Amino acid sequence: MSTTTVAPMPVSSPLTSALRGRGVVIVGGSSGIGLAAGALLTSVGARVTLVGRDATRLAAAVDRLRTTPDASVTGVAGDGNDENVLEQVLDQAGQVDHVLVTAGGFSPGALLDTPAEQVRANVDGRIWGAYGAARAAARRLPAGGSITFSSGLYLTRPIPGASAAIASIGAVEGLTRALAVELAPRRLRVNAVRYGVVDTPLARGAMGAADDSAMAAAGQNALLGRFATAEEAASATLFLMANNFMTGTVLTVDGGQSLV
Repeated sequence: MSTTTVAPMPVSSPLTSALRGRGVVIVGGSSGIGLAAGALLTSVGARVTLVGRDATRLAAAVDRLRTTPDASVTGVAGDGNDENVLEQVLDQAGQVDHVLVTAGGFSPGALLDTPAEQVRANVDGRIWGAYGAARAAARRLPAGGSITFSSGLYLTRPIPGASAAIASIGAVEGLTRALAVELAPRRLRVNAVRYGVVDTPLARGAMGAADDSAMAAAGQNALLGRFATAEEAASATLFLMANNFMTGTVLTVDGGQSLV
């Protein structure tokens, strides 16, 4: 591996206020943690580009973020797991400093009952989506730029019937550390956030929680008595973007769920 650096690592404030004016692309930004990250970023003055498959839901997300005064928000409908799509998004977005990849669902399936094609589609979407996003971003981000992936609690607390999905999360964490080393000469940073259960539309659907009271009841046995809000989960991504000395880190935001 070449150790020739492209530029010095910038020194700047690690506070999220330093993200003002920075360009951020959020893959999977039309709902859940991605949308919450977009809202937090616009609140500190970042320029945000949301990428999502569902054009209708994406348009609603953009409209929501634009209610923030002076917000700079655009949306691009497309498959965020497609490297070519990401390359086009990054080229069209102007100066991009950070890329957040929140796309990639958790699709369980029992080892003996799940067709190989279904497993391959689910695993490939998460692994190759992350890998392709990194390839597209690494060619374009400036020194001090960052790539942030998503991981999950089940990697350290496995559940039955989800071995392939859990393995794909492990692969993303491995990719995070490997890319942090490989892209260090470019002064690019790569991190991941390992989430516990977060109150998102996806989680509510998976748990059959139809409303706030049902979600509250589902989370009452968690260590802190509830699940994380999407905003609490998303705030970790802003910390990783703003702090230029964070790389190769898997940051856990699970409310202590990994302890019990």
